[in-house]
Formats: sequence, C-alpha cells, structure tokens
Amino acid sequence: MSSDGSSKLVGLPEAVRQNVRDGDLVFVGGFGQGVPFAIAREIARQGLSDLVLCRTGADILFDVLHASGCVKGAIFGWLGNPGIGISHVLRRAVADGSVEIEETSNFGLLLRLHAGALGIPFLPTRSLGLGEIANQAPGSHKPVLCPFTGEQMTAVSALTPDVAIVHAHRADKAGNVQLFGIAGDTLEGANAARRIVCTVEEIVDPAEIRRTADRTILPAARVAAVCHTPLGAHPSYMTGLYDRDDDAYMAFDELSRDVAQLRTFLEETIHACPDHASYVSRFVPTALRSGARGAGVPA
Repeated sequence: MSSDGSSKLVGLPEAVRQNVRDGDLVFVGGFGQGVPFAIAREIARQGLSDLVLCRTGADILFDVLHASGCVKGAIFGWLGNPGIGISHVLRRAVADGSVEIEETSNFGLLLRLHAGALGIPFLPTRSLGLGEIANQAPGSHKPVLCPFTGEQMTAVSALTPDVAIVHAHRADKAGNVQLFGIAGDTLEGANAARRIVCTVEEIVDPAEIRRTADRTILPAARVAAVCHTPLGAHPSYMTGLYDRDDDAYMAFDELSRDVAQLRTFLEETIHACPDHASYVSRFVPTALRSGARGAGVPA
C-alpha cells in the first residue's frame, strides 16, 4: 500500500477525462454487485466513442453505453439483463451491424484476462476446443499441443485492457481500494489493465485501510484515479450497503425494447443530469439512499 501520502482522489469527470480515451479497450468491473454505472454515465456525458467493452458476464451497462453511441465492440461470455432476459439493445445492434462482438465462455474470457494480468501471451485450456467458439474467434483461440504430454488443447490469447473501470466499497486518498462481498472477474480484469479508474462509496483514513489490509483488492500503485461516489453502482447493489434496484432493471427491460423510449431514458438519466449527485437525487429511491449513508463497509 502507498505510504508516500500522494493523493489520487479526483472528481469523476476529471478521472474519466484523464484516463478513458476514444478507441480504448475498457474492462468493466462488478459481478452482480458493484457494477460501475456512475463511471459509465460520465463516459456517455463526455461523448467518448469507439470503445470496446469486455467482461465475462456483461449486463445493461453495456446497453447504456452502446445506445449512447460510445461503443463499437464488445468481448464477453454472456450479455443480457441479469435475472430478467436478453439484451434488446445488443440484439438490434448485431442485426444492424452497428457493433462488433466476440463471444466466448465466461471461463474463456477469464483465462484471457488472467494471462494479461500475468504478462504472458496465452494460457492453455481443455475447454473451447469443440463447438462454435473457437471458429467464431480464431484470432484469440488457437489449437496447441502440450509440450509435456502431447495433448491437444486450446490456447487463448492474453487480453490487456487499456483501462478498467471499477466500483468498490472504500479507499483512502492514495488509492488503496477495498471491496467486500463478491468480486467476480473484477480482480483479473483490473490487474490486466494498463490503467484503473475506481469509484468508491467512502473515503477512509489510511489507518483504517491498514487495519483491514486483507480486504484491499487494488493497491494504490495500480490505481490511476479514485473518486468518492456514493451509490455509484446504482442500479446494481453493494454488499451491506444497499440492495439491487430490481424495479430499475425491470423497467429497462421494457423501455429498451423501443428505440424512442430508450433515447428518452438516456436523455433523462444521463444528459439531463449534469453530474452523479443530480442522478442520485432524481433516480435513486429514497430507501436505497438511506441505506448508503453509513460507512462504506458492511456491518
């Protein structure tokens, strides 16, 4: 953990402006909990374009950014509206050719990120050798012989995102980040990335980070910017702080079926909200706001 006292605490618009660039390969953290929606909405506000998003199990954040004109491609193991159904936005985009997709399995993408994190060019696996995946993504899946046993395996190429966007429970100003609860592929993706932008529910004293050092998932040396962004995961949840906004996910399933309704949604939740605080005051239910007023660590 950082001990030099330097601060990486910045505002969300500045963090995005300095670290997310047109054409970047962007790893999206979160897995059920901690989906970095506040960062995504800021990316859309700033009008970034030609991004390629990657994540094992992708959700409606991908839809929001694609419908906002920010995305040209996506690499994923699964993409949809979690617990509800398919992505209507992606379905239309694939049909009209407005997005390039590379689909693998969740495990296959996790291996690619792990290879990137290790700094090696590929990792072998016994899976992915049969079926359609290897044929659909020949650039990242190739047959290989094990040099020890002669066994036929599949090599998956390393994936090294330009930037990872992550939401977590808390951090200190130096950028030591702590997460409680399920992490999913967040660690693999963030460690594979060249830059990490992280929003957190709470900024705490470095002594508190040291007291529970085992919960530090990202050390300050790896983090480019940290932003104090309470409720930055809404409509997803944060363990011990606030629940998933199921009504918001259900509503998105309905409105995203219609292009005009989707445009209205994006205008109201992104462009008509100058910042995250405005979004929270307008679109986060009071009950969830109340639950997030405590410390950024589960009780």
